[in-house]
Amino acid sequence: MRRPILAAALMAGVFATPLAAQDLPTLRIGLADDADALDPTLGRSFVGRIVFGGLCDKLVDLDARLNVVPQLAQGYEWADSKTLVFKLRPGMKFHDGTEVDAAAVKYSMERHLNMQGSARRGEISTLDRVEIVDPLTVRMVLKTPTAPFLAALTDRAGMIVSSKAAEAAGKDFSLKPVCAGPFKFVERVAQDHITLDRFDGYWNKDAIKLGRIIYRTVVDPSVRLANLQAGALDIAERITPTDVDAVKKNPKLKLAVYDGLGYQGITFNVGHGERAKTPLGQSALVRQAFNLAIDRAALVQVVYAGMYTPSAQAIPEASPFYASDVPAPARDVAKAKALLAQSGAKLPVVVDLTVTNSADQVQTGEVLQSMAAEAGFDVKVRAMEFAASLDADDRGDFAAHLIGWSGRADADGNLFNFLHTGAPLNVAGYSSKEVDAWLDEARAVTDVKARQALYGKIAVAHMTDVPLMYLYINKWITGMSTRVDGYIPIADGMIRPQGITLAK
Repeated sequence: MRRPILAAALMAGVFATPLAAQDLPTLRIGLADDADALDPTLGRSFVGRIVFGGLCDKLVDLDARLNVVPQLAQGYEWADSKTLVFKLRPGMKFHDGTEVDAAAVKYSMERHLNMQGSARRGEISTLDRVEIVDPLTVRMVLKTPTAPFLAALTDRAGMIVSSKAAEAAGKDFSLKPVCAGPFKFVERVAQDHITLDRFDGYWNKDAIKLGRIIYRTVVDPSVRLANLQAGALDIAERITPTDVDAVKKNPKLKLAVYDGLGYQGITFNVGHGERAKTPLGQSALVRQAFNLAIDRAALVQVVYAGMYTPSAQAIPEASPFYASDVPAPARDVAKAKALLAQSGAKLPVVVDLTVTNSADQVQTGEVLQSMAAEAGFDVKVRAMEFAASLDADDRGDFAAHLIGWSGRADADGNLFNFLHTGAPLNVAGYSSKEVDAWLDEARAVTDVKARQALYGKIAVAHMTDVPLMYLYINKWITGMSTRVDGYIPIADGMIRPQGITLAK
C-alpha cells in the first residue's frame, strides 16, 4: 500500500539536484490521482495532463481568456478552410538534444493519428496529411473543414515528441518520455511520485523560475490538505469544497477557485463486451429511470457543499453550445419506478458502479446508491485505483463508471470522442447514426448558431439514450502556499509552470 506523505523530508532533498538548477527551488504538487501513460498519444487522465504541462509543450496553447496562442509554433494561419499552416520557432530542442522541426511535427501528428491505442485519433480524425514546406514550416491538410481542429491542438494532440526517442523506445516510450517542454523526465515511482528537472535548452527558459517539479500522488483529499497545511506540498490540485474553509483560515495558504470546462458523470456500458449485457446496458428505459432517480442538486449539496453546478450536459452553461432547453431533470421516483416497470426488468436492478478510490468519489457513489434504491435499484459501489479503472474501461470490464472529464474549450472536445461510433474514448460502446451525423456536421461548419443547433439535437437524443449520465459541472479549487506566486488560473485546470515562482 502506498503510504501517505506527511513529512516535508519526503518531498524535498530526496534526489540530487543538477548543478544547473541547484539555486532554483523545487515545486511540490499534490495530485488527486496517479497519472496514466506519460505518452501524449496514449494518455487519458487529467493528472497526466498536469504533468505534461511541465514535460511537453504544444504547437499552441490557451491563454486565460481561452484564446488560442502560439507555443512551439511562432505563428499559424488558415490558408483555406482545410489547410492550417504552422511556422515553428527557430532553434528549439527536445530533451535529447534533437531539433524540434517540421519533420518532428509531421512524425508526431502521424503518430497521434495512426499509433495503435491512440487516444488522440478521434480528436484529429479529419487530418488527411501533414506536409513539410521547409524545416520550420508545416502544412496540415484536412479532409473536410473542421471547426474544432485548432482547439484540439491546445492539448495532447498538439504535443510534439522526439522521433529519435520514440522510435528507439517503441511501446516503452511512456517510461521515459522525451518532449520539448520546460522540464525533462527524471523518474517515476507508480502511485507515489513523478520527478521532472529543469531543461536548460528550453526555448522559453527565462519564464521558468523553478529547478525541479515533484508531482506527488495523494489520493485522499484530507491527506492532500494535511500535507499542504504542513508545508510538504506547495500546490494541491482539486481541494474538495468541504475543505475550502480550512484553507481560507490558514494564513500560510491561499486558494484559486474558478469555473471549469468539464463534467462529472456516469458512463454506462451499453455495447462494450459481455458486461454490457445487463438490464442497465441493454435498456434505455432502465437508464432513463436511473437518471430520474437521482437528485443532482442534493448530491452536490451533500458532497460538494453546493459549490458545483448540477447539469445533464457535457458542457457548461457559459458555452455558446449549451442547450438551454435541456435542463437537468428533477428527481421523480414515481416516474423512475414506472419506467422500470415498462422495461420489464427484474427488481431490484443491480448496478455495479465503479468509483475511484478518493473519499469524495466514494461518498458520491454512496449517495447515488441511497437515492437509486428508492426507485428499485441495487447499486454496488466498487472503489478502484484511477489508472486501473481506465484499463478496465478499455477492456469493457465495467457496467457503470463514475468518472469525469476535465473539459475542452470547444464542445467537440467534450462530446465527439465519447459519443461517436468507434471513437477512442467511446468505452460505453454507444452507437447512433443520427448522433454520428450531427457530430460530424458540427465539426464541418464554422457558424456558431449552426453548430449550436446541432449540439442541441445531440443533447435531446442523449436524454433518450443516456449512454452517459452527466451529474454536474465542476469548479477548479486549487490550494497553494502563499509562497507560490505567478500561478495563472485557466479554465482547463492545468498547472502551467511558466511564470510560477516559489519564495524562500
